[in-house]
Amino acid sequence: MTTITAILPEDMHRLCARALYDRCWEQARRTDRTAEDDEALLNMAHASLWHWRVVGLPVNLARGEWMLARVNALLGLAESARHHATNSLALCDDHQLSEHDRALAHEAIARACAIGSDPEGVASHVQYGLAAAGQVPDQSQREWVLRNLGSVTTDPPRD
Repeated sequence: MTTITAILPEDMHRLCARALYDRCWEQARRTDRTAEDDEALLNMAHASLWHWRVVGLPVNLARGEWMLARVNALLGLAESARHHATNSLALCDDHQLSEHDRALAHEAIARACAIGSDPEGVASHVQYGLAAAGQVPDQSQREWVLRNLGSVTTDPPRD
């Protein structure tokens, strides 16, 4: 019986996980994506997390779940975005991950709430995210998280 770890060597899983994660960012930033591009973006996010599940640490899993939440929110899939964002936060809690990752998990939940028409959830999780971001020692990471929290909106996604 083949296990998922036996399919590829560990270094290939890491390479694939990182490359797919980076490619998600590239595709998510595009404003000219087609429906096929959106489907590929979602598949890449899932594939990246799958590879991290084989060789990653809890931080990799939390960030993979965060990326899936981000992609699902971008595509207007509120329930799935909330599911993956909540998974990210649970990993942060279970493994005492950094305030940077905790802030990102709250940002993802806020974004899922925004597309799910839950303004109270948006406000709560933006506040939780801001509190966590205030504890991030690295200024560039803190600023990046704050920019992301500031971009959460209850406006409908653009087509």
